[in-house]
Amino acid sequence: MLRRILPLLTAALILGEEKAAAQDIHFSQFYETTILRNPALTGIFTDDYRVSANYRNQWSSISQPFVTGQVCFETKMKVNRDLSDFFSFGLQANYDKAGTVQMKTLSVYPSVSYNKSLEDGHHSFLSVGFTGGFVQRSIDMSKASVNNQYGPGGFDPYAGTGENLNNNQITHFDLGAGISFSSGGGEYNQTTYFVGASAYHLTKPKQSFYGNEQVRLQMRYNLNAGLTYRFDEYFGLMMQGNYMMQGSYTEIIGGGLFHWKRPQESSSDPQFVVYGGAFYRVNDAIIPVIKLDYMRYSFGFSYDVNVSELKAASGMKGGYELSVVKTGMFRESNRGRTVCPHFFY
Repeated sequence: MLRRILPLLTAALILGEEKAAAQDIHFSQFYETTILRNPALTGIFTDDYRVSANYRNQWSSISQPFVTGQVCFETKMKVNRDLSDFFSFGLQANYDKAGTVQMKTLSVYPSVSYNKSLEDGHHSFLSVGFTGGFVQRSIDMSKASVNNQYGPGGFDPYAGTGENLNNNQITHFDLGAGISFSSGGGEYNQTTYFVGASAYHLTKPKQSFYGNEQVRLQMRYNLNAGLTYRFDEYFGLMMQGNYMMQGSYTEIIGGGLFHWKRPQESSSDPQFVVYGGAFYRVNDAIIPVIKLDYMRYSFGFSYDVNVSELKAASGMKGGYELSVVKTGMFRESNRGRTVCPHFFY
């Protein structure tokens, strides 16, 4: 839903409107994009480090495809040997290219969070996180067409756009913060869950290519929640949801994945888990998802089936998304290891 307004957003930024509502990138597999969702969720996983990558290709059926990608690294460090508290550190880089004028966004977001153990026997943590990033946006006006290029003889590409931008590139720094509570317990860590809230663009950075001080990136607010329930050692259900509000625009997405773990005859057998399910982005798309865990690698594929007002033009073709995740230990020994709720198998 947020992406549907991006062509209008591009025009608003070019024309320097006093009120422009730039929208952030998003992913259908939002549960794999920690720092983009809530910096307080950084490091809330079982192993010592996590590396993830997402690639998204959308709207190729009706326009130039909107391409979005991200890579992220997360790790954590115990405060000391006597406490279960730990620090988490992360670094996420994003790339986005949208529309005919190829509006490109490059951003780098480091993050840090402190995770306070509540020592309640359920591996419960209260986490506070911060992220501060560098963002660069650019457009290619040579690929734009405007009204004064159309005349009685049709479109004249040599007529010029008549637009004189101060700069076809803008840069700014960004700031975000979040808080989360996570917990788990029971046999096989049977039920684990988290809730969180975050805010981004706390400084409301300038977004006008004309240098208009009134054109600002509006703050984005997120509410996050997730739950994993294991029916037994082999079957389980993971559910996740996210609410995003930025200016007058909102995005609500939620759903779940059932999973099955192949029985292991010995502890040396590689772990193999299969997930299947769907998510729904309200008034925008139904998103079937399949996911595979092999050892400490995870591979996901999803497809947006467009059900919005654009479905007549798109033929219900939204776009596909791929994700790859790798987790691991710096040392195979559990000595000094942090213990967290496990939101996948």
